[in-house]
Amino acid sequence: MRAADTKRRRSRFPICLCLCFLASLVARQRSPAQDRERGGEIVANLAGGRVIVHVARDIIVFAAIDQPVEPDSIPPRVLSIDRSHIGILLGASEWHLTSDPKPVRLDKDFPRVAGKNPHYASDPEEVAPDLDVIGVAFLERLRPLVSQLHHKIEFKPDEALFEVVVIGFAPDDYGPEVWTVEYHIHQEEIATRGDFWQTRLLRPRFTQLYPPEKHAPKTLVEIRYPDTVPGPTLQQLIQGNDPEIEKLSRGEPKFLKVWESIDRGQANKVAPEAATDFLRAVLPLIAEKASFILGTMTEGGFDWVVPPDEPVEKAKEDKNQPPDAPTLHRKPKP
Repeated sequence: MRAADTKRRRSRFPICLCLCFLASLVARQRSPAQDRERGGEIVANLAGGRVIVHVARDIIVFAAIDQPVEPDSIPPRVLSIDRSHIGILLGASEWHLTSDPKPVRLDKDFPRVAGKNPHYASDPEEVAPDLDVIGVAFLERLRPLVSQLHHKIEFKPDEALFEVVVIGFAPDDYGPEVWTVEYHIHQEEIATRGDFWQTRLLRPRFTQLYPPEKHAPKTLVEIRYPDTVPGPTLQQLIQGNDPEIEKLSRGEPKFLKVWESIDRGQANKVAPEAATDFLRAVLPLIAEKASFILGTMTEGGFDWVVPPDEPVEKAKEDKNQPPDAPTLHRKPKP
């Protein structure tokens, strides 16, 4: 049973923004025999930056700022998961095989999440079935790629290789929600095969960032990948009376109301249009020269305000699904 003022799902894992510091996954020197055995090297390009989410009244406004991890980094990409959720991909979301010029992108050809996979058991105290289905879908896409990593990767146990920020609306009229789904790996050296490591992808870790605990302030949500991305969060800038944001807010009455509501921990009371326009005006100030995207979600669908340079990939349609199955495609107006 769900209640509007309690967490929909309880995660045993604390909120963790300590993320993978790897700039790329590069192989060590190896013998020709090992090359033949491994079938070429696999390398991951990382998406780094900031994701900002404002859950306002009857709308979710979200943004992603591209802050590259390395020269060949890719921007955070958005995937339409289903009618009521999108995912923003961070970390190792694009993979390259030396034997194949076409990269493998986790935001492409994503299968529609139609139901629970019977091969995976989930703990109902940790995550609800609908979110677990999303987590397992990414797990299945990532697993065959990770299994091809046969060199030692230096990272801490709590650092994620790949992360999805899930934004949307929970079922049963629960309301807006924001989650991070982190994917970690475990490595074991195969002593009989020389410098050869077996890499195993672990089950995803779910952390609920919104809604907050009962009676806690309703503030902006911000996620960074990696956690070394410098600077204060937008919430901290607002509460610290940042001169540029304060000037912007005082110059426009509706922005001033947004600024004051966020500062008081009442971000959820901001009107939809004001929340959207405020973040659209603030983003150039905090992103500086970095590129960014901006979009909105309601229970009726998804819209771009500042779209990415390329179209957003939608989940692949299942021809066996009924015509009234959930979809993020907007229905035509009568």
